[in-house]
Amino acid sequence: MASIRRTLSPAYHHRSYQNGAGFSSPSHKFLPNGNSKHSSSRHLPLLFTALNLVYRKGWRRSLCWCLFFFLIGFVFGITLFGNMDTDIRAEDFAFPELKPPHVDLLLDDQIVTSVSLGIHTRLQEPKEVDDLIGPPLKQLIVVTPTYNRGFQAYFLNRLGQVLRLVKPPLVWIVVEEKVASFETAEILRRTGVMYRHVVCTRSPSEPKDRGVHQRNAALEHIERHKVDGIVFFADDDNVYTVELFESLRTIRRFGTWPVAMLAPSKNKAILEGPVCNGSQVIGWHTNEKSKRLRRFHVDMSGFAFNSSILWDPKRWGRPYSNPFRQLDTVKEGFQETTFIEQVAEDESQMEGILPGCSRIMNWHIHLDTSNLIHPKGWLLEKNLEITLAIK
Repeated sequence: MASIRRTLSPAYHHRSYQNGAGFSSPSHKFLPNGNSKHSSSRHLPLLFTALNLVYRKGWRRSLCWCLFFFLIGFVFGITLFGNMDTDIRAEDFAFPELKPPHVDLLLDDQIVTSVSLGIHTRLQEPKEVDDLIGPPLKQLIVVTPTYNRGFQAYFLNRLGQVLRLVKPPLVWIVVEEKVASFETAEILRRTGVMYRHVVCTRSPSEPKDRGVHQRNAALEHIERHKVDGIVFFADDDNVYTVELFESLRTIRRFGTWPVAMLAPSKNKAILEGPVCNGSQVIGWHTNEKSKRLRRFHVDMSGFAFNSSILWDPKRWGRPYSNPFRQLDTVKEGFQETTFIEQVAEDESQMEGILPGCSRIMNWHIHLDTSNLIHPKGWLLEKNLEITLAIK
């Protein structure tokens, strides 16, 4: 088998060439043919001549080869792709329109023609906090006179639990005689209702005038501090519904409603209060004995009014110099009508609570507790024995 051996190229020495004679190099084998179709081949001899000059330096041989092959690739790249269309338009970079394939869906023999994903639907803007909450509620000012007697704790606790169910704002003004007792203050704290514990320093000449002076003390407190809201006289021994207190907030000036009362004989109930046509007061429910004597037939817990009448009467066209107070100089049962005559001139300035005034929302129960013993506490003299039931 014949073998071909190629002698190594002689070492190149630094010498000058006369008459511009060149030299040959093995790297000429990589030169393209002179008949190549590439237009850049005629520039390659000059390139190789420059490379051979650097190649003779010895240690730069590797760098020269790297540079050589880089230039070869660069020249061929420009030559091959030189005839490409360089007219680049903006449409060439536009994203293609993606459309889902058309699919016919059959659901219970019904053809779904379109499906909306709601992408272009504008999200609803959140409502304002004021729109969700609504207008602020009127404050209720509940005035309750009380005194030390049997069932006092029961009455106050029962009324306090009802007021606890009413939406705020509400302030409970509880008026006592002479001093504020610790027992009453403890009951008020446990109810969880916002309250004011007021003391009436004026001593009544008769027991019937006790409540009159206590209510006047509360009216003086409201007038002095200009407490804004709807004033309602709620005695502690009456029975009230939560609906009544919520209805009081609809009162603009003076409101009234019928009250069911237990007759003195305790065998029948008497209805006392307004007769209404819608919210207009057109008459009164009353008994035969008193209908000719009283102007307004209303129970003490059967009306309420705006507190600004007390400390801003000019707003309501009542420029009185004297304060509005209940009178102790009239007979029992006439304190209501004499006080209402100061606040409202006639039925045209009154509002019937609930249309038609056909709902009974509170009851006035006359319970005589004067002879009942009011114990200060319970005393167990002996320990209780535990008896186990045997089944």
